[in-house]
Amino acid sequence: MTTLITHPLPALAVGLALGSRVIPPRLLLAGMLAACLPDLDVVAFKLGIAYSDAFGHRGFSHSLLFAALVGALGAMACRLLDCGPLRAGLWIGLATASHSVLDAMTDGGLGVAWFWPWSDQRYFLPLHPIEVLPIGLSRFLSPRGAQVLLSEARWVGIPCLAVAFGGIALRRLLRLRD
Repeated sequence: MTTLITHPLPALAVGLALGSRVIPPRLLLAGMLAACLPDLDVVAFKLGIAYSDAFGHRGFSHSLLFAALVGALGAMACRLLDCGPLRAGLWIGLATASHSVLDAMTDGGLGVAWFWPWSDQRYFLPLHPIEVLPIGLSRFLSPRGAQVLLSEARWVGIPCLAVAFGGIALRRLLRLRD
C-alpha cells in the first residue's frame, strides 16, 4: 500500500494548482482527508477479515462505487465546504478515487477492487513503480520503510510538486496578461 503521507498529495497538488477560488481551503482539506479514507479498511485485519475478502484491504473501500458514495456525501456537505454540490461531489469523489489509483501503481499486494460489487477482480495499472509498504508500524519505521518513502517521493511527491508549482505559475502568468 502507499503510505498515508502520500495519499493526500495529489489532492493537495491539484488544489494548489487550481487555486482557492476554484478549490476553497475547506474543500481542499476535505479532499485530502477523503484521499486517506479507503485505508480505514485495515480495521478488517483486526476483525479477522481476510485481505482477499471483498471487505478486506483494497476491497470495497477502494472501489469506484465507494468513491462515488463518498463524493455524494461531499455534495451533501457542500455548504460546510464553501462551494456548490457539483464541485464538492466531484472533488471529494475524485480525491477518494485517487487513493486506489496510487495503490494500483504499487508493486505488491492483491491490486484494487475497482468494480466491486459487480466484480471481485483486483487490478493494477500497467505501470506500477511504487514500492509497496508492508502493513504495520514497525515495518514503516524500518530501512524498508525508508526505501518505500523514497519510491513514493520519486513517483508521487516530485510529480505532485510539479503539478502544484506549474499550476501556481500558470495562474500568475495568466493574471499578468490581463
